[in-house]
Amino acid sequence: MTLSELSPSVGAERLAALPRLGVSVLYNPSLRYFIRDHADELDYLAIIPDRAWSDEGPDAPVRYEESAAQMALFDRAAERLRIVGHSVGLSIGSADPLDTGHVEQLAKWQARYDMPWHSEHLAFIRLPGVDAHTELLAAMALAVPYDHEVLDMIVERVNYVQDRIPVPFLLENNVYYVDLPEQDMTEPEFLNAIAHRTGCGMLLDVHNVVVNATNHGFDAGEMIHALDLSRVVELHVAGGSDLAGMYTDSHAGPVAQKVWDLLPGVVAACPNLCAITFEFHEGWYETMGAEGVLREVRMARDVWNRYH
Repeated sequence: MTLSELSPSVGAERLAALPRLGVSVLYNPSLRYFIRDHADELDYLAIIPDRAWSDEGPDAPVRYEESAAQMALFDRAAERLRIVGHSVGLSIGSADPLDTGHVEQLAKWQARYDMPWHSEHLAFIRLPGVDAHTELLAAMALAVPYDHEVLDMIVERVNYVQDRIPVPFLLENNVYYVDLPEQDMTEPEFLNAIAHRTGCGMLLDVHNVVVNATNHGFDAGEMIHALDLSRVVELHVAGGSDLAGMYTDSHAGPVAQKVWDLLPGVVAACPNLCAITFEFHEGWYETMGAEGVLREVRMARDVWNRYH
């Protein structure tokens, strides 16, 4: 029996059995020496596998060219820390057929590092007819419409990923700067429907919720608590910045205060929470320094320790 044939309750049981890891950072190139020097302050390491290889496309003799230096760094980190994967390139919401070769590459990495779970953005980054591997549609992941047809497509693809990769799969709620009209569902309804129909988990990016609430005028806390929080395995916390009259998910330095305000209530309400990950743009490392990154990690750990 494949995972896609299991009931949603069985999927929930798999999430409840995951290890409670704690607090860490999402790796970016500025953290190369930070990871070496401060691994004892981290409980795991979240990585973006897609950034450690170049994708030459499915017709290339060798599709994926992996960075030896990046692999060596992750191998060394894996000797001290659990590795958790957070991918950016699957484009699970694209109208193109699902990139099964990309799924195979992710499966290879999950096996290499024994990842307890892995995640992807609930979004698309490619358009039909555009080279799906060497050209990205945009510098950001774009949110899918919350419609029944899109839901059916996402459910089918999540089931495929879960059947191929034998650990829980999480989808991350996305930022959207344009509120599409006449959608069939709200964002919480859409996320809950995916989780209930597939048994998958959620990566709840609290800052993404804050960005959307700021730009579209809804209550971030109400949106979060409309989710089935028993499905949340990992939280992302980050900062942002104002641009052209909007608040953006720029990962600009320290975690936004609105995120810290929400975080205790969110952590308390997520019974299967396993991790809190701080993410920031690498260009901010020089400003924050190692102590600035550690400050954010320690603040997140203070919240984690209240409930774990």
